[in-house]
Amino acid sequence: MRDEESAVAGTDDAVAEDDALYVLTAVLLTPAQFPSVLGDDYPAACGALGLEPYAEGYGLVLGQDGDGARWTVVVDDVSLVAVAIASWDCGMEYDLSPDDRSVVCALPGWPLALAVAAPGVPSPHDPLPDPEAEGTDLPPLTPPDTETWGPAQRRLGADEIALQWAAWRDQIDDETAFSGSNGTDGGDAGAGAGEPGGTDDPDGAQESDAGAAADADPAADAAEESSAGPTALSGTHPGVRRALADAHAYVDNPPPPGRIRSSFAPGDARTLRADGPGWSLVARTDDIAFVLLDEEPGEVLPVGRGAALPGLLKALDALAVRPA
Repeated sequence: MRDEESAVAGTDDAVAEDDALYVLTAVLLTPAQFPSVLGDDYPAACGALGLEPYAEGYGLVLGQDGDGARWTVVVDDVSLVAVAIASWDCGMEYDLSPDDRSVVCALPGWPLALAVAAPGVPSPHDPLPDPEAEGTDLPPLTPPDTETWGPAQRRLGADEIALQWAAWRDQIDDETAFSGSNGTDGGDAGAGAGEPGGTDDPDGAQESDAGAAADADPAADAAEESSAGPTALSGTHPGVRRALADAHAYVDNPPPPGRIRSSFAPGDARTLRADGPGWSLVARTDDIAFVLLDEEPGEVLPVGRGAALPGLLKALDALAVRPA
């Protein structure tokens, strides 16, 4: 993924608690955009790093010190980090050197797996504990284990689908995936979270492609349109039914910031990401949805558009946090 495998943006020194830091990459930690490995929502992600969930957010600068130790430097200059990320994404050089005054703290380790290392210093490793900390040091941050399946891996899988929507969507044949008696039979439901595709698993596909479209009224109208509720959105998989019921409950009881996020998509559509206990959802507001579950390791379950899904997606989009 882009945030986890960014090339070395530069080796200019940034200051973190009086030590030189060789900057490798950076990510945003804001209500609209944060590393999903850290939690289902923005407050949870901040809590995983011991930070207060300030509305303005933070920037996370990942790098190595002169001894090669991994450090994550938290800064409050979000705009500086956002400009650096945008520049690197465009293939441009950018000297990310946060001012001392913007540094909130320096955390040992990296929360993301990086495929790069700073030149001229020892290989990346966790810093040694501070002997003066007397056991109060935080354990080093570590990326999730890719050999196991759990909430972090499930959220990362949903993020990957959002980034590669076209590749995943092309694997779904609506005629076979969402057809059947009353339009609710299963079809191509199972796909490994690491690659596009599906298998003929009758527990997966959800709704018929009824092609119902929601109008463009505000959130209240969208919520009314989704009043068919989770029953009308149910598929045959109990985990999918539970995820859709939880998502529908968000309409009446908005979740913490960042639990629902909306980002750009082609045309007039938006890409939605939503998370909840044991599930992740990724959808296009003008198309279908995919659900990933803790109880189904590596499986990607498509949800057909049906008559009720458009209204639910529209209501979720009205609640979602959007990038500035």
